[in-house]
Amino acid sequence: MTDSKAINGGRLLVDCLVAQGCDRVFTVPGESFLAVLDALHDTPEVQTVICRQEGGAAFMACADGTMTGRPGVCFVTRGPGATNASIGAHVAFQDSQPMLLFIGDVDRGMKDREGFQEVDFGLMFAPLAKQVLRIDDPRRIPEYIARAWATALAGRPGPVVIALPEDMLLEEVVGVSPRPAIHRPAQPPCPDAMATLMQMIADAAAPVAIVGGAGWHAKARAHFTAFAERIGLPVAGAFRRQDAISNASPVWAGNLGYGPNPKLVQRIKDADLVLAIGARLGEATTDSYSLITPDHPDQILVHVHPDPEELGRVYRPDLAICADMGEFAEVAALWDDDVLPFDAGEEAHMEWLDWTTAKPAPYALDMAACVTAMRETWPGDAIICNGAGNFSGWWHRYWHYDGFPVQLAPTAGAMGYGVPAAVAAALRHPERQVVALAGDGDFLMNGQELATAVQYGCDLTVILIDNGTYGTIRMHQEREFPARVSGTTLHNPDFAALARAFGGWAQRAETTEQFADALAEARDRKGLRLIHALIEVEQLSAGGATVSGLRARAKG
Repeated sequence: MTDSKAINGGRLLVDCLVAQGCDRVFTVPGESFLAVLDALHDTPEVQTVICRQEGGAAFMACADGTMTGRPGVCFVTRGPGATNASIGAHVAFQDSQPMLLFIGDVDRGMKDREGFQEVDFGLMFAPLAKQVLRIDDPRRIPEYIARAWATALAGRPGPVVIALPEDMLLEEVVGVSPRPAIHRPAQPPCPDAMATLMQMIADAAAPVAIVGGAGWHAKARAHFTAFAERIGLPVAGAFRRQDAISNASPVWAGNLGYGPNPKLVQRIKDADLVLAIGARLGEATTDSYSLITPDHPDQILVHVHPDPEELGRVYRPDLAICADMGEFAEVAALWDDDVLPFDAGEEAHMEWLDWTTAKPAPYALDMAACVTAMRETWPGDAIICNGAGNFSGWWHRYWHYDGFPVQLAPTAGAMGYGVPAAVAAALRHPERQVVALAGDGDFLMNGQELATAVQYGCDLTVILIDNGTYGTIRMHQEREFPARVSGTTLHNPDFAALARAFGGWAQRAETTEQFADALAEARDRKGLRLIHALIEVEQLSAGGATVSGLRARAKG
């Protein structure tokens, strides 16, 4: 039903978002979209989360889209706001996260004059988004919002950027109404392709599955777990997709990416049949396309993905199946042809359990022991959020991801993601424990969003690993240019004092015992908590890399 009352474009835009199911937006305000902010003032159905930097706001929208399965929504202003937020668009694109990034723009009559903060968003975001739109006519707002929502969800989910001229948002229209809610298409797999797949599995001697990625959700998780457990299929997670199935499953084989279990790597190399379910088989998952090569001459590759454009784009599949992940997994779980079970699933799981058992190490604050202590005392459905850096490797290796969704981590490798993602997670799941993992360099990329966490009463814990260096770069530097430290040393503030200044509780830990005590206290507190864990730079990674070891190997 159309509305005969005159409303401006900002009001209509917000009404369209509500119609699509949007209940939260993240923003740094700008004068270019005041009409939208004014409409949100009278829209209690949508929580407006005011952030401290556009990169943090965009990361929150990325994380929210991952958790809900519908587009996370972010509003920023033109020029500086858009450039700051572009990192979120890049992460959403590479991580296959549904997202809408709205950018307030110059008036329509000023376009192409290089007005104040003007940017050509079509050119700027073309490689970073699924689609870049500009709404010049407020009467077409319902059409554009529906198109953006559908595009963000369809196939391989991702970001859509929408430019909003300031004067368009102020123009009034009559008789225009929002379109009905759009949902992600649920395409079932081809029955003939499924029959071929089951025959391939029956003929295989050493199959393995790599799962997680575009369109993966709770239904896919449940059904694929049932299928894999029924036939004893080893299941590995793609890079930072470790919650794709419960790590407690007897067929969970561990994660690929940086520093994986060598036994899992060998299992992938020895496999005669590789099932890539939802995963793109990107650079990190495949160790620079060497673990599984694009042509994989001695292996059969089955690639299942919701986007037909991804199938065959990089890898040559022997069988390509375009289907919704949940629909595919359900058909697989209910397939009535008997496949003789494999012993490999249980064997792979035992190897993973051994790999995730910490061994004694000669450090005052031993990170492996710290993660083990956390695993033994914190719930398995805690949501673990991290940005980029070697610090994350300890949780990737030693933490057991049992719930869903419980891992918010950028496959794009963006620093500064953990704290904003944790804010989004705490708002979306206030009943769960939420943990932001950060390195000292990583934290200061978006640590200002602690103010947002406090402003909205978020319950979250920040574990800040401080070794006084950009650890990942230092590791590569010691490998390539040993004993020639350049550009990686950091001088840090008292992070515990900083957290208290924001209004949080904080504790400093210099030993494993102090860390465990702080962790126990943080678990039982509310609000913002931060543990400032100081470690030796010698303890570079969960894979055992040390400064002295890298230098010794370089000399040898």
